[in-house]
Amino acid sequence: MIRLLFLSLILQQFLFGMQTSDKLFECTEIFKERKSELLVELERIDEQKQSLNALKTATEALLKEKEKKISLQEERVNQRLEEISKKEASVKKMLQENQKLLSQLKSTKMSKIAQTFSKMKPASAADILSDMKNNEAVEILQALKPKVVGKILTKMDPQKASSITLLLSK
Repeated sequence: MIRLLFLSLILQQFLFGMQTSDKLFECTEIFKERKSELLVELERIDEQKQSLNALKTATEALLKEKEKKISLQEERVNQRLEEISKKEASVKKMLQENQKLLSQLKSTKMSKIAQTFSKMKPASAADILSDMKNNEAVEILQALKPKVVGKILTKMDPQKASSITLLLSK
């Protein structure tokens, strides 16, 4: 009986070991399937990583190219700004010279007109200045000597002479 009990115990252990072995075999199969799935997923991730790196490299190359173009354009703009600044300075200088020449011409013209009016008779000068606008007459009278101005104003119409005198005093 002990033998029978011992034999049944061994048989149970053997059957239990077979069930455990079947379960281990099933687990091993599941792990192998999962491992192959994970390897496929890992390959897919690696491919995506490589394409992402290629895209990054291409983007960086484009960015560098655009930066070069922008820096070239900035250089051109700066050169043009410098040229414009030089031309502007040149124009300002020419304008100042022209204004000096214009004032010299005006001064010379006024002195000649003043000489002409100072040689005229006061009555004739008064008639001519009366027909002019007040501002123009004042410019001419300012170029004359005060004594000559006084003689001309006495020969003018009193109202015209007073308005010109007011302008002369300003």
